Amino acid sequence: MKKSYAFKFLFVAFIGIHIPLIGILFFVLFFEHTISTASILIFSLIMTLLATAVTLLVLKQLIQPISIASKSLDDYRNNRKLSILPTEYTDEAGLLMCNIQESIYESESFINEKQDLIYMLSHDLKNFAGNPQGLAKLILSENPSESIKHLADLICESTNLQFRYIENFIKLLKEQDQVVKTNQEIRIISFENIIPFINEQVEQRLLDKNIILNLSLETTEAKLRIDEGLLVQVLVNLISNAIKFSYFDSEVKVRIYRENSNVVITVADKGIGFDKNQMEELFKKFTKMSRLGTANESSTGIGLYLCKKIIEKNKGRLSAVSEGKNRGAEFKIEFEA
Repeated sequence: MKKSYAFKFLFVAFIGIHIPLIGILFFVLFFEHTISTASILIFSLIMTLLATAVTLLVLKQLIQPISIASKSLDDYRNNRKLSILPTEYTDEAGLLMCNIQESIYESESFINEKQDLIYMLSHDLKNFAGNPQGLAKLILSENPSESIKHLADLICESTNLQFRYIENFIKLLKEQDQVVKTNQEIRIISFENIIPFINEQVEQRLLDKNIILNLSLETTEAKLRIDEGLLVQVLVNLISNAIKFSYFDSEVKVRIYRENSNVVITVADKGIGFDKNQMEELFKKFTKMSRLGTANESSTGIGLYLCKKIIEKNKGRLSAVSEGKNRGAEFKIEFEA
């Protein structure tokens, strides 16, 4: 019985049920037979209450390892707190706690290794982005013509955006490490200011496929819990995605508006679309839906996954709809303002 958790429960249940019966049996056998019905009833109630109290006390002791294991999991999930579970239990509950302990430490080790790798990659990406920025600044120092100066300025702005994008990812990782529970700071986002920069980032892609970008700005600013640079990066990714899967000589529509108290941004195209049963697969990491664009553009399968993570981390929602193959798609971002 010592090594069987289930048998302990069955034994306690058996004893709890039979204590009143055993008590009544002894009461009837060893006392006079002239016992009144009321006396037997009162004695039965007393024995039942006693049996209930004993059963609950023993069951509480049996459930204790399960409670300890549950608390340990909650502490790790909510606060990343590593607990040391007791190992003196030798039954199934003890094995459960040992497995939970091992799983928590393996998970923590995996998270730390993954974050170390991301920090290292982020550092290297900064170096790669710094090289073209340095060359662009060198060009600017040589008093170039207006057209070259404009292109060099674009390179500098693009690399600055990459720096902010990387820094924000590192910030998000650090917040996960420290389990920061406080809400992000509310910022005033001016859509009029970010639209020109988005245009510059996707301009060449639009020209390559002769696609028109139709921007409808129905609200000029909003108070949101997202960094402006991250929002720009998400919108550039969504618009680039729409261009990639749009046909030549078509149109991509971007609409920014308010719906009730929410700020809504939609990016719609008339491209290859997707089936309704593929919607869940769309935002998965390294999705199987990774496809070539209409001009054979490659895809990593991680862009939409990162966009969704960024939006959700900053108190928003990202969804997508399509009426089917070759009927276009619409991506929708919603923020509670």
